[in-house]
Amino acid sequence: MKRLFILSTLALALSACSQAPTPNAETTARTAIEHPQQSESERLNAWFDAKYEEQLQFSPLMMTRLGRKDLYDQIDDMSEQAQEKRLAWRAATVEELKNNFDYDKLDESAKISYDLWMYQYEVAKVMQPFSRRGYVLTQMNGAQSMLPTMLINYHKVEESNDMDAYISRLKGVARAVEQLTTQAAINADEGVKAPYFAYEGVIGQSEKVISGQPFDEESDTDSALFADAKKKIAALQESGEIDEEQATAYIEQAKQALLDNVLPAYGKLITWFKNDLPNIPRDAKGASSLPDGDAYYNAMLFMRTTTDLTADEIHNIGLSEVDRLLAEMEKVKNEVGFDGTLNEFFSYIKSDVTDERFYYPNTDEGRQGYIDDTTVYLDNIKAKLPEFFGILPKADLVVKRVEPYREQAGAPQHYFPGSPDGSTPGTYYAHLLDMTSMPKNEMEAIAYHEGNPGHHMQISIAQELEGVPKFRTTSFFNSYVEGWALYAETVAKEMGGYQNPTSEFGRLVSEMWRAIRLVVDTGIHAKGWTEEQAIQYFRDNSPVSEGQILAEVRRYFVWPGQATSYKIGMLKILELRAKAEDALGDKFDIRAFHDVILGNGAVPLNILERMVDDWIASQK
Repeated sequence: MKRLFILSTLALALSACSQAPTPNAETTARTAIEHPQQSESERLNAWFDAKYEEQLQFSPLMMTRLGRKDLYDQIDDMSEQAQEKRLAWRAATVEELKNNFDYDKLDESAKISYDLWMYQYEVAKVMQPFSRRGYVLTQMNGAQSMLPTMLINYHKVEESNDMDAYISRLKGVARAVEQLTTQAAINADEGVKAPYFAYEGVIGQSEKVISGQPFDEESDTDSALFADAKKKIAALQESGEIDEEQATAYIEQAKQALLDNVLPAYGKLITWFKNDLPNIPRDAKGASSLPDGDAYYNAMLFMRTTTDLTADEIHNIGLSEVDRLLAEMEKVKNEVGFDGTLNEFFSYIKSDVTDERFYYPNTDEGRQGYIDDTTVYLDNIKAKLPEFFGILPKADLVVKRVEPYREQAGAPQHYFPGSPDGSTPGTYYAHLLDMTSMPKNEMEAIAYHEGNPGHHMQISIAQELEGVPKFRTTSFFNSYVEGWALYAETVAKEMGGYQNPTSEFGRLVSEMWRAIRLVVDTGIHAKGWTEEQAIQYFRDNSPVSEGQILAEVRRYFVWPGQATSYKIGMLKILELRAKAEDALGDKFDIRAFHDVILGNGAVPLNILERMVDDWIASQK
């Protein structure tokens, strides 16, 4: 509901470089430029695909997420030097683009591709001066948990070579973790240190990664990585790909890679964070407290929202939306016949976590009930999709509990995309460690946000697009992606969701959550709000549980600006829909409108508006 984990995986995969582009890719790019018999748009699209292939060489992990086995034995280079190389490469492509193609001769789709490529470079340039201002490892999106998750979920082992690559990657994980530990220390020397709870989260998650066999010989259970390796080796043996002797050898190789490489790297990470933890104050501070903090936060808002909105403007939009949603909640409260104030209704909902009207039991049965009921909601809405969308996703969707080594009480549910070919389904992950932080009234909206018609639908459609340059199928813009998912919660109501007032109230709580984010994120990072101020604002304006509030507020501290993207993006999509409905009247087709929004991949909000305006003009 609250966060899309694809951001973490893409950031992990694409923010770093691993090696220089291959000569073949460079040759292909030159060839794309040198074919005058093609139209300008055709030449450009061929060039983009060649450049995208070069870009993918920077990230073996991204290729794995896309279902490819190129560079299958490698992990991305996470060093600062690699990031600098990547920016230099992108700068060179922009010069090549400007020097070799005539914008005026391009068709509209090619112009959008051209503008997107340029926009991504402009964002990279804006962010480059602040490369040492972000928190390298945190409790929310650190490689300490993401790298194991990538191996477990995306590295398929179908033949013996794949297992060789897996073991090599275990060693690569160690190298990447060491690089990021080094970068965290460099940033810390410049006065950029994450809050104490981020340190504690990184330490705790890292300790879980190296708990169990083979790290602890006395343990009755295998570590997550060792269990995954054994599972994949067993499948190879069952398929006849390897015999028992080979399986035994692979298990030993995996064990040694974990002990000789992964263990010392994680040990160094844990030691550094533990040694620095006493130096971290208990009162967390926002971005404005960092060196160049105000400028850094402004840059983050630009990147996250794809707008020029200031912190004050975003803060005021949030205040207005909070007031509007409080009024809507008041109506639902009256509809259910509650005799009391809205804040008393909030307290009533949260008062008894054993009340099975509002919460699942904090047991394994309760956790399975959450997954089962979520699946039912998603199955019901899936049947309605053809009435509202022309383009539908091909990939399947599954609902899972978060793996134990990264599960956090009250942490946000999230989505992991499947592979473009559909061989790996999309996954809606739920943190179910503490069921008192997972109220029933919110779960329906969460399901639509993360699944269909939200993240799963949008990202799957983007990945499956044909007829556009490949880079557009994996482009990511926070305000578009999260804005769509929040809009999807509202569309689900039109599709027959939220059949009782309790669920409708949960939908409003979900939207209120995002409105509060505008106020609290800017409050923390631009107005000097304390952790307690942020928590209290949440309490005063929502029935969100204490565990969820704490996890949310701490998320904002370590991820400046990200939380503002949801509501800003949703408001823009609603604005564009209203514009289209007003302009077209009876000619307005909701399926066609949604296809315009989804049918071109993720784009900045200004380009999205241009696309909708062009569609409106074509329908008159």
